[in-house]
Amino acid sequence: MPDRTTGNRVPLSVLDLALVADGSTGAAAIQRAVALAIDLDALGYRRVWYAEHHLAPGVASAAPAVLAAAVAARTSRIRVGSGAVLLSTTSPLIAAEQFGTIAALHPGRVDLGLGRAFTVPPSARPGGAAPSDGGTTPVAAPSDAGKAAPPPRPPAPAVPRLVDGLYVPPAPPNGFNDPALRERLLAQQEVIGAQRTPADFREEVELVLDVQRGTYRDRSGGAYTSPPVEGAQFDLWLLASSGGESARVAGELGLPLAANFHVSPATVLDTVAAYREAFRPGVLERPYVIVSADVLVAQTLERARVLAEPFADWVLSIRRGERGAIAYPSPSAATAWTDRPDAERALVADRVDTRIVGDPDTVVDRLETLVRVTGADELLVTTATHDPAETRRSFELLAQAWGSADPVAAPEPGRVASGV
Repeated sequence: MPDRTTGNRVPLSVLDLALVADGSTGAAAIQRAVALAIDLDALGYRRVWYAEHHLAPGVASAAPAVLAAAVAARTSRIRVGSGAVLLSTTSPLIAAEQFGTIAALHPGRVDLGLGRAFTVPPSARPGGAAPSDGGTTPVAAPSDAGKAAPPPRPPAPAVPRLVDGLYVPPAPPNGFNDPALRERLLAQQEVIGAQRTPADFREEVELVLDVQRGTYRDRSGGAYTSPPVEGAQFDLWLLASSGGESARVAGELGLPLAANFHVSPATVLDTVAAYREAFRPGVLERPYVIVSADVLVAQTLERARVLAEPFADWVLSIRRGERGAIAYPSPSAATAWTDRPDAERALVADRVDTRIVGDPDTVVDRLETLVRVTGADELLVTTATHDPAETRRSFELLAQAWGSADPVAAPEPGRVASGV
């Protein structure tokens, strides 16, 4: 871990959704994502991850393995990966084979990020999981029957908090009860064809690790080998938006964790705490946490605020819209915050209020606060603008102001001698 007392900053990485700007196309968004990754490589960012979204008009990142492979072939240093492959649409073995194949061609530069299965519980089922923001982060699933579950952690406070300078908002209202949202999610599942029934989450993660180590056995003792996975030089990550099973399993298996502040700012501290409490040396000898943040940097605060104006419309489309994330609006088409009904503000305020927007000095100061309060070992930055040139400029300004996106003083996560 970097020695922050000497002023060394943690590495910066990027989560790219391949946003489709209003008036543009998915093909153009994918082409721009690859071009951006080449720039990120030159700017010194440590890694670039691609999310898994399906049937969202404003998001072209639907096949993270394909994007990661394309980017790895066109860059020389930056790590590539998924944030995350969802285990409702892709089995853990197939995901490992996809990323093991990439790692065979680009060893030591590949990350396989896994997220929990995305499910829409029937309306009659009590305690069902709430949907994630557009698929970037999978939802938590109920505990497996017959297994001893840890004591439930208290829910996120219903009032805003200021924790050592970090604003932690209350959780938003549960939009899952919105009929249009429910119908959209159920219809999407049918079109996607997400029919697999995931096993216990820990078992699915252990399957990847065991196949990678060449030690996998099924329940009857049968041995299986996957040539692209066995010995493959990719790192396995888990993503979490709460202090639930994903964070706990990552800790118990000694894996690195990505905690989603940008999707669920109300729960990020609980997520990180649960992971560290559960951590045992495994793949890693010590905990390693990357914390995501939604960031927009411009040369001036005023310009940044103008570019940030459409963000509330976009988040609202994810949380309540009938079609999912809309094509990203231009600032001139955005709804002014003061013109929004109170119900709309309440639904998106947590993400709008915690988005880090401003000139380089302002953004660096707020990111340093996020690192200090969460104890992050690395930051995963995502940026949304209508103009791809503004997105690229934001990453450039941030890298320059941060000093070094991937400082030499910051090592990769430490591994135990017997780890993968």
